[in-house]
Amino acid sequence: MARSLAPLGALLFLLGLAAAASATDAPFVVAHKKVALSRPKPGVERLAVSVDLYNQGSATAYDVAINDDSWPTEAFELVSGEKSKTLERLDRGATASHTFILETKTQGRFQGSPAIIRYRIPTKTALQEAYSTPIFPLDILAERAPEKKFEWVINRAIALHPTLSFFQLLIFDLCFWCWLLCVSGSAQAKRLVAKYGALVSVVSFVGMFIYLVASPSKSSGKSSKKRR
Repeated sequence: MARSLAPLGALLFLLGLAAAASATDAPFVVAHKKVALSRPKPGVERLAVSVDLYNQGSATAYDVAINDDSWPTEAFELVSGEKSKTLERLDRGATASHTFILETKTQGRFQGSPAIIRYRIPTKTALQEAYSTPIFPLDILAERAPEKKFEWVINRAIALHPTLSFFQLLIFDLCFWCWLLCVSGSAQAKRLVAKYGALVSVVSFVGMFIYLVASPSKSSGKSSKKRR
């Protein structure tokens, strides 16, 4: 009797292992959502929305549906692509991407929701559901600080100062101080003077000095060549 039950117990044990293995043999879809902002024209913000999928599981996912319908239609206009997409299958280790483009003229801060991904497994009747990573809050049509704009100009001028001529440096220096006079009295002007005033003057004077020192040497070199 005990001998007859031993094969049955071994069979049940093997069936249990097979069931456990089949339970782990399933797809696992990971989704990453990202948004890139750009301004094609003043007063319009363009959003390029991308949802990247990766099947990290050990089986194929079928009928993979991507849905990112969290953008209010009264604020965001769809200009390219679709907010939803369906893939026939996503094999093990495979990747896929879905992109669409929105435009908005509404200024403000927007917090988007994760995209929803649903897919089918042959061994289960219910659809599996996954969510993408969330996105950071978006500052739609946010104004760039004037200091940062001017900081970019300053950095460009410093990077190019070895190639600027005497008159270019002089004009840049005069424009800088004239602009400060136009906005004089404001807190912004005081911050800019304290932060960039000395730097602009030093760069300009050094450039002028180098130009004046180098100019006679160039002219003398030309005259010596003519004498020869």
